[in-house]
Amino acid sequence: MSVHDALAALRGRLSGVQYPLEVRDADDVRTTRRDMLAQLDDYILPRLDQLDAPLLAVVGGSTGAGKSTLVNSLVRRKVSDAGVLRPTTRSPVLVHHPDDVGWFDELRVLPDLPRVAIHDQAGGALRLVADDGLPAGVAILDAPDVDSVVTENRTLAAQLLAAADLWLFVTTAARYSDAVPWDFLRAAADRQAAVAVVLDRVAPDAVSEVRTHLAAMLAEHGLAEAPLLVVEETAPDDSGLLPEEAVASVRAWLDGLAADESARNEIVRRTLDGAISGALRQVPQLADAADRQVEALTRLQNEIAHVYGKAAKRIDAASADGSMLRGEVLARWQDFVGTGDFMRSLEARVGRLRDKVTAFLKGRPQPAAAVEEAIESGLAAMIVEEANRAAEKADGKWRDSAAGRALLGADDLSRTNGDLPELSSKTVREWQDAVLEMVRTEGADKRFNARLLSFGVNGLGLALMIVVFASTAGLTGAEVGVAGGTAVVGQKLLEAFFGDEAVRRLAAGARADLSQRVEELLRTESARFTDRLGGLPVEAGAGDALRAALVTVEQAREDAG
Repeated sequence: MSVHDALAALRGRLSGVQYPLEVRDADDVRTTRRDMLAQLDDYILPRLDQLDAPLLAVVGGSTGAGKSTLVNSLVRRKVSDAGVLRPTTRSPVLVHHPDDVGWFDELRVLPDLPRVAIHDQAGGALRLVADDGLPAGVAILDAPDVDSVVTENRTLAAQLLAAADLWLFVTTAARYSDAVPWDFLRAAADRQAAVAVVLDRVAPDAVSEVRTHLAAMLAEHGLAEAPLLVVEETAPDDSGLLPEEAVASVRAWLDGLAADESARNEIVRRTLDGAISGALRQVPQLADAADRQVEALTRLQNEIAHVYGKAAKRIDAASADGSMLRGEVLARWQDFVGTGDFMRSLEARVGRLRDKVTAFLKGRPQPAAAVEEAIESGLAAMIVEEANRAAEKADGKWRDSAAGRALLGADDLSRTNGDLPELSSKTVREWQDAVLEMVRTEGADKRFNARLLSFGVNGLGLALMIVVFASTAGLTGAEVGVAGGTAVVGQKLLEAFFGDEAVRRLAAGARADLSQRVEELLRTESARFTDRLGGLPVEAGAGDALRAALVTVEQAREDAG
């Protein structure tokens, strides 16, 4: 695979990796990804595709350094706005020889910038100027100030410098020690980019001193080999152009590059190689950051699953440990079965039990609705209580992390939805209906008296619900005898009709059905959290895919020599 194709594959992989969660260094990583994609698109891939394209020198520097005046003076006419108002250069101006127009009118360099032929006051476009004042083979691009007060201009200046074969950095005798330009120059040194420095507006009697000091600073920052060209301070003419002799050193240097193809090729090779190496050094960081995104997403998902899973388990346990047989449910069930006479009837022989039950059901009123309502109210209240507890816990856990806080924003999810009580009641009612259907289905295969079965389905269904709640693990003292004893009534009642094996099966099925319905309700409730994760562009394995793409590029470079 060629280096170009391997880098294109890496670029495609990187474009699909995003960093939406606020985890460690997320902002820096997003910036690194954006800058790397921009450099691949703006410079590396286009330059690899057309190595024989003209050398592009981007003229950059601080506010008021005289970049546009220098460009105009080199071309000997006004092609870029210059003046005292800041910022002056709102849109970049690319000047090239007419013979080189084919290299720049297409979207080869800086493809995201539209091309215009006239001044673009609004900004955001690349103005192309063909002029034979420049030699063929070299183009210069006047960029916005690197320290512009306008954020968009600073960003564009950095983008343009990253797309350059050569940085023609302009500074002045008064400002060459400013911090911002040196940040860019250090970046150029790190990338091994070709750099030339123009020291502008230097008083003739200070040239030696200032030049010596600036040369020492360049050497200190790894740019000792950078050409240092001096433009002495002089007044521009009526057209705003500096005298030809003032810019002679810069013009001679450009002409020398235009005449020396091997020198141009060496600059391109050096800058391109440095740009590729610099980009590849970022890949491990981007891959590690992709891993952290997956880890953060998984952690957030697991926190919600854990909190609501524990809530479901608590509800499941509370519906089985006898807690439901307290209070209103117990009282209504006792009313229903008539604990005194009916309990005594259970002391008779098992063979006569069905007759006793039949006589009981024929002879007593059936306040089944009261028991059903008590079960619905108690169970629904327990579900709401546990869901509120889970919501508070989940909200707190997410707020403990930057990623979770960002996802929550100003929303308070520490309480359940307002419609949860109604949904909980509905869930319990649907479970009760399902339990009655289980009893009805089981009874359809039995040769019971039709009147008895139709009269007793609700009663048998309630008995089955009581059996589901029958464990006495959560009861103490006298409660065990009362609640446990009345639960035995339900157990014996069911066994009289269906047999003990069928009762165990029915109870297990009813319990599993309740658990499933509660879990589904809690999943719906927890979706207030999990829905915030569902659309996030976090891809498992993205980090490993970036590392694999990096290995492919490195192998391609090694094969290319």
